[in-house]
Amino acid sequence: MDTRINQFKQALLAHKQQLGLFSTLASPNLVELLAGCGFDWLLLDTEHSPSDMPEIVSQLQAIAALPCSAIVRPAWLDMVLVKRYLDAGAQSLLYPCIQTADEAAAAVSFTRYPPRGVRGVSGSTRAASYGLNNNYFRTAEDQICVLVQIETQRGLNNLEAIASVDGVDGVFIGPTDLAASMGHIGDALHPEVLSAIDDAFARLRDLGVPAGYLTLNEQEASRRIAQGVEFVGVATDTSIIMRGAKGLIDRMTAAPVAAHG
Repeated sequence: MDTRINQFKQALLAHKQQLGLFSTLASPNLVELLAGCGFDWLLLDTEHSPSDMPEIVSQLQAIAALPCSAIVRPAWLDMVLVKRYLDAGAQSLLYPCIQTADEAAAAVSFTRYPPRGVRGVSGSTRAASYGLNNNYFRTAEDQICVLVQIETQRGLNNLEAIASVDGVDGVFIGPTDLAASMGHIGDALHPEVLSAIDDAFARLRDLGVPAGYLTLNEQEASRRIAQGVEFVGVATDTSIIMRGAKGLIDRMTAAPVAAHG
C-alpha cells in the first residue's frame, strides 16, 4: 500500500488556484456534504472550534473518499498536537500565528522524522495504513504540506524570512487577527489592513511562494481570486448556514400573509 498523494500540495506547488472553506462545527456529516459541493479543500479547524482528535479523525474519514483535500489547523505551534494529527492521517497543516522564521522552522521540524525533524515514530497509525504501508517513513515527508499563517504586524515584518524557511510550502494571511494587531479589531476590510495585505501578497509573489487567504466577503474574495492568490477560503460552514437560515426566515416573515376565510 502506497502513501496517499497530497493533491492539494501538488496543485499548490504548481501555483494552481484552489478555493475552499473553513469547517468549524466538528460535524463529519456536514464535512461530507460540503466536500461534495465542488470545493478544492476544506480546512478542519481546531483553533476556534470544538474539534479534538476524535472529531478530526471522523472528519478526515468523511472527506477521504471525495475529490476534496483536507487541511488541519492545529490550535497552536505544538509538537504533540501536530504529531497526533499527522498520525491520524492529516497531510496538510496550517499553523496559526507564526511570527518569526524560528517559529516557521519549528513548524516544519514537527512534521519531519529524525534526523531532519522531531516527529515521533510509529508505523501502526492511520497515516501508515495501520502498518500496511511499509514505505510510509520513507515517503511521508514528500506528501506533507506545511502552511504558516501570518496574522500580526510582527509576522508581516518578518514575512520574507518566514516564507524562505526550507519546508514552508505556503503562507496564509489571516485578516481578522491582523486587523486586531493593527488596531482595527472587527474591521478586516479597513483600508490600512487591506493595503498591508496587498503588500504582503505582492512580496510573496516576488518570492514565488504560494499565498492563502480567508474572507467572508464575496466581493473581497473575488478580488483576491482575480489577484491570483493560490488558495482562497471563501466562507466558513457557519457563515453558509447562518446566512442561508437567516435569509430564509427573513424572506418568509416578509412575505404577505394569505387571507383565510
